[in-house]
Amino acid sequence: MAPESSATFACFGGTCTVLASGGAAAAPVADARRRLLEWHRRFSRFDRASELSRLNADPREVVPVTATLARLARAVVAAGERTGGLVDGTLLPEIEAAGYRGDIRLPLPLPLTLRLAPARKPAAGRADAAWRRFDVDLERSRIRRPPGLALDSGGLAKGLFADLLAEELASRASFAVECAGDVRVGGEARRSRRVEVASPFRARPLHGFELADGGVATSGIGRRSWLDDRGRPAHHLLDPSTGRPAFTGVVQATAIAPTALEAELRAKAALLAGPADAAGWLPDGGLVVFDDGSHQLLEPPSANGRESLHRGAGDRPRTA
Repeated sequence: MAPESSATFACFGGTCTVLASGGAAAAPVADARRRLLEWHRRFSRFDRASELSRLNADPREVVPVTATLARLARAVVAAGERTGGLVDGTLLPEIEAAGYRGDIRLPLPLPLTLRLAPARKPAAGRADAAWRRFDVDLERSRIRRPPGLALDSGGLAKGLFADLLAEELASRASFAVECAGDVRVGGEARRSRRVEVASPFRARPLHGFELADGGVATSGIGRRSWLDDRGRPAHHLLDPSTGRPAFTGVVQATAIAPTALEAELRAKAALLAGPADAAGWLPDGGLVVFDDGSHQLLEPPSANGRESLHRGAGDRPRTA
């Protein structure tokens, strides 16, 4: 196998990595790094001068945007449609009200978050969700919505950006793009890669998936948890029906899908759906971690079309 060029760097509140082989791969890897850093600046909701923030503040009903922002807005609308509103990228006022107004530098330990959390229940969509009032014209790069409605880029943006780079790297012998947890791999050589899923309770992997082409994404409440202004535990994954952080009994979900954006959507939906319905969102495989530290592994469907399910023992520390 030909050697790969690589770059690893801080971006999107985490770490991004780009790898590619075939021909002179150093240049496209450097270009991918530049573009990810640029997208981070352009679509950060924490920067009032960013392209996303300017859209959210624009008083016009119809706003011309770049092609990338139009695709992101369309991804938000599609996520709402696909999940019955479970994955809602238009909850920016609610997430800021919950206390997520900047980087969470010292997250609340997950066992303590769970000990203080309210009774568990599945999340649900809402009939009057803001994403229903977004009309995205991809051909003209225009967004129509009532002024005052806002987009939150969130994890959907990371999945989209990984896929956009995958489109450009597809002719390489091999490539891998990780956007702070959202992974897209591929290439003409169909090189198999191991994508490991970390435990939210301990510093070790729970499982590793072998993937030659497709996306993997993990969504969880462990890395971004805090106490809100009223001393209640909070995190960045909201129940659209209440606008409050969702405590469903699932603390982390990993999804495998044809694309990183689809994997991100499935992982979020699995976590928000709760223990009874999480596996239904993982048709191509994945892993679900529950409050008690136990986990359910769904191996990708085998050649005979059957999936393999395994229930893992608890992994949760005894002390909070």
